[in-house]
Amino acid sequence: MKTYSAKPADIEKKWYVIDAEGLVLGRMAAIIATYLKGKHKPMYTPSMDCGDNIIVINAEKVKLSGNKKDNKVYYWHTGHPGGIKDRTARDILEGDYPERVVMKAVKRMLNNNPMGRQQLRNLRVFAGSTHTHEAQQPEVLDVAAMNEKNVRDSYNG
Repeated sequence: MKTYSAKPADIEKKWYVIDAEGLVLGRMAAIIATYLKGKHKPMYTPSMDCGDNIIVINAEKVKLSGNKKDNKVYYWHTGHPGGIKDRTARDILEGDYPERVVMKAVKRMLNNNPMGRQQLRNLRVFAGSTHTHEAQQPEVLDVAAMNEKNVRDSYNG
């Protein structure tokens, strides 16, 4: 028995669109990371980029469980002494670029190496309900139907 290793000619990439409205951020990001890596395919090979292309729409309407909107803090440093900055998830979601919360969640679930950066390029996130990739004819990936915990009710947060 030999271990199967995918060749570049064997890799077939699909396009999926995910509607993030009402979905829990962490659970959605874990599913997206799995599809970007290609681990949902039987031909998965760690050294090859065999993942699919993912389009996320309505990123501004993603839900966070508990008090994470106010307690989750994103830090960065300007490079100057005393230049540490922070911003809460609520500030980012209500700001000009709410899609950055989804991008950061998925990025932190991928490997921090050239392969992970290549896989992250296959992710497109849009704050609104429209996207610019209709020509690729993406299939709808219903993350809400995968598990009842993937959806957050409006009264819970």
